[in-house]
Amino acid sequence: MAYKLSAELEGHTSDVRGLASFGSDMLVSVSRDNTGRIWKRTGPHAFSEESVLVGHDKYVSSVVVIPDDAYPQGLIATGSMDTTVCVWDAANPGAPVQRLRGHSGNVCALAVSRDGRTLVSGSWDKTAKVWVNGECVHTLREHEHAVWGVLVLDDGSVVTGSADKLIRIWRDGQLVHTLTGHTDCVRALAATSGGFASASNDGSVREWTVDGLVRELHGHTSLVYAVAAANGVLVSGGEDRSMRVWRDGTLQNTVLVPSMSVWAVAVLSNGDIACGTNDGRIRVFTQDDARVADASTQKQFEEKNAVFALSAKAMGDVSLGNLPGPERLKQRGDCDQVVMIKDGSQVTAHQWNVERNEWIQVGHVVDAAAQTQKQVFDGREYDYVFDVDIQEGAPALKLPYNATENPYSAAQRFLERNELSLEYLDTVADFITKNSDGVQLGAQQPHIDPFTGGSRYVPSQSQAGGSVAADPFTGNRYVPAQTTAAYSPPSEYIINRQGNSSAIVKKLAEFNT
Repeated sequence: MAYKLSAELEGHTSDVRGLASFGSDMLVSVSRDNTGRIWKRTGPHAFSEESVLVGHDKYVSSVVVIPDDAYPQGLIATGSMDTTVCVWDAANPGAPVQRLRGHSGNVCALAVSRDGRTLVSGSWDKTAKVWVNGECVHTLREHEHAVWGVLVLDDGSVVTGSADKLIRIWRDGQLVHTLTGHTDCVRALAATSGGFASASNDGSVREWTVDGLVRELHGHTSLVYAVAAANGVLVSGGEDRSMRVWRDGTLQNTVLVPSMSVWAVAVLSNGDIACGTNDGRIRVFTQDDARVADASTQKQFEEKNAVFALSAKAMGDVSLGNLPGPERLKQRGDCDQVVMIKDGSQVTAHQWNVERNEWIQVGHVVDAAAQTQKQVFDGREYDYVFDVDIQEGAPALKLPYNATENPYSAAQRFLERNELSLEYLDTVADFITKNSDGVQLGAQQPHIDPFTGGSRYVPSQSQAGGSVAADPFTGNRYVPAQTTAAYSPPSEYIINRQGNSSAIVKKLAEFNT
């Protein structure tokens, strides 16, 4: 049976990077807007924002719900780029009840034992930490790169997954086993009835026991960022704008959303599934007709999907020259099957709806590969390769970008590859957005510096307060050259003829709150 939209939760102002559920009626989300938010079901297909968790001063990257007898609604732990873990009382989340310190990089993963006594955190500092009663009892150090996924098994063993492509098993702080198989970064872990599952940048989901691989699940056509399991199903989400639902190793359902990146997924106790995406929204889907959104909301969702721009790469690098024509839509499909149709110069994606017995358009496919003005970087073709100066006299760095990918993904990839501070993530992503004209692939636009209006982007040479985030792969970091600031009031107006007015207004609003 297909999943249908139940509710769409709006409140965050940037990417939703983490998601966790309390039973069937509550969700908690965390975002790049520096907040967490608690959502409560107010009707069969409606949620309301109950609380905003304000305590981190940088992106909030991870979240987990902790059962605790002393707190009837449980505790919530959130991990942030500010390197701390905040613990909140879910019933009274006005301020953190505890703040855990020890990491030196973004806390990008959190997990808790079934009894709530053990909390594990993973970080870009290449370590995982085991916490009991607010104290760090073990620091797990064997990974060579960022620890993206963590998990606590029922026997007390800790599982870690890393950008070094490895999964490691630990007992009492000691490494006991290393699992290999993924060919790219391990992004997330989730406990299953027989072991655990992993999601990876290699596009696969894999199921494991502590002894080794059980099976590989292939269905995603791009990076897989998230995985969750409950009620006998496994749910994964990734850069192909989809959630995929697996049962007993078989792909059961594919749910497409009008957003580039599915960063986080969760399974509610009633069988509903939820995802957090780069557009700042959380969407809940259900197989229960009693919780399906009203017809108007469903129609709006389908319309957004129908016009959403898809990259050919995200659809699996299919040769567009060999695509079928509209006559293919006269044939029946399988449940949630997606096909691409070429009609003249247009390419559209369609998904088979079993209940309606028809194909539903779910996107407009942009043929990036057909553009003639592609640029090559590191053996791959891109729509844009920007030159980025990091300091006077140093060679320019290359910033590659495809117009249909998430600007934040390209920005983070650039900063990590060149060991630059993640403090610049917003600025670089904004620069990409302003200078790429994503709907005009291959168009050669002038590369306007986001600060000066020049032909190249030059990061700010001074760091405003706060620690500099460590590079998630090498542990090194870019330390900007120091400058002497002059604070004398200017005697005349300074006119900036180029700038991001919306970002300026947003920042001024933050200063005035």
